[in-house]
Amino acid sequence: MYFVTEHEKQYLVKGLIPKSRGIDVAPELRGWNWNEPPLEPVYDTRLALYEVAGRYCPTARDVYARRVLHAHSEPSTAVVTGSYYHSLLAEVITRAKRLLYQHGVGGYQNALAALKEFPEDLEANLLRNLDAATAGEVRNAGRALWDFENIRIGARVMETLAAHPYLGDDALISLALPVVVEQRLDGSLLGLSSQLSADASMMAEAIVLDLKFGEPRDFHRLTTTGYAMVMESIYEYPVTIGCIVYAKFEHGHWSVQKDFHIIDDELRQRFIEERDEKMRIVSEEMDPGLPDTCPRWCQYYSVCRG
Repeated sequence: MYFVTEHEKQYLVKGLIPKSRGIDVAPELRGWNWNEPPLEPVYDTRLALYEVAGRYCPTARDVYARRVLHAHSEPSTAVVTGSYYHSLLAEVITRAKRLLYQHGVGGYQNALAALKEFPEDLEANLLRNLDAATAGEVRNAGRALWDFENIRIGARVMETLAAHPYLGDDALISLALPVVVEQRLDGSLLGLSSQLSADASMMAEAIVLDLKFGEPRDFHRLTTTGYAMVMESIYEYPVTIGCIVYAKFEHGHWSVQKDFHIIDDELRQRFIEERDEKMRIVSEEMDPGLPDTCPRWCQYYSVCRG
């Protein structure tokens, strides 16, 4: 789901990437200026990136419930299933790389054949708390996701070998599978957790990706913005393109849409404002109050609504 199609590649190469290089991001909003306002954290609180970027609760009382009230809640069905799909996608990509290293270019067919084996233990572990009907639906979607990625990985490997027949093992993997999944990042310089995990990144063009299995929201781009600024604070090179990957299982197959976007001043400013607001809620133990309405699926519904 992270791999770009030929159409998307053309859009990036001839459209968004040249445009992003012409964008003048304000120096004070680049992650490498983490030690100066407005990026310098005002509070000592460290937040998870999803706490900053998520605006599922309009008043951010979910952050107050979790971090100040220390309310315990069971993850919703959507959270469980989303975590399962994320884990499957990370597993199939990392396993593909591992198998290709193990079998080498000459044994790529054996590697692709071994990749078809579905991770039964992962499925059983992550779906054990779902009811039987929901688990059955998610299981079917997960198997379809695994097959979907298998086919795409196999095609990319064979296309790469066809274009470059004298590749070594490492070069094959870097060209065919140029994605780093579950990349660990230390966001402490920006007042975030030191154990962040970006869904995926493409280092060649410094693109950060985030995978969503729900409906598009106007604040989703804040996630890629946060990761981009953290990467800038660590590596000190510009990261100006993000991509939200929306995946949906319907009619027996997966559909994928990608929202490529430039991480501009407006997004960066919004992210810092969200960070500062939620840091204040936690540090000063300030109750932001209830929103007008609360969705029943919120895991803190009973905490806030009694």
